[in-house]
Amino acid sequence: MLLVGVAPDDDESTVRKLAGKIIDMRVFADEAGKMNLSLVDIKGQALIVSQFTLFADMSRGRRPSLLKAGDPARAAQIYESFVQQFRDRGIDTKIGSFGADMQVSIENDGPVTLVLSTDDWMTRV
Repeated sequence: MLLVGVAPDDDESTVRKLAGKIIDMRVFADEAGKMNLSLVDIKGQALIVSQFTLFADMSRGRRPSLLKAGDPARAAQIYESFVQQFRDRGIDTKIGSFGADMQVSIENDGPVTLVLSTDDWMTRV
């Protein structure tokens, strides 16, 4: 399950880097129980849901500011491109409806939830 938010400065380069990193991340257990397998290795599936509220700024007041989220029309294109990266790698990928009010249930098997951001990648990649 991937909740994906798009920032105003995200582009195709961001999409390729982030999708590639996620697809190849070794976060699934091998036969020894060690996180050593990728989504490709386990022939896993992905559910990718757009989530602009990941950019909610709660630093002031009590109501979230969503000004840091990308423009919806452009964000939809970036989101679709992100999804296509998974499909191009042969991963069975389901999606939510971009911009829709959806009810999504997540059953998390294990103690691992990861947050990835490309904000600081420019200095490290």
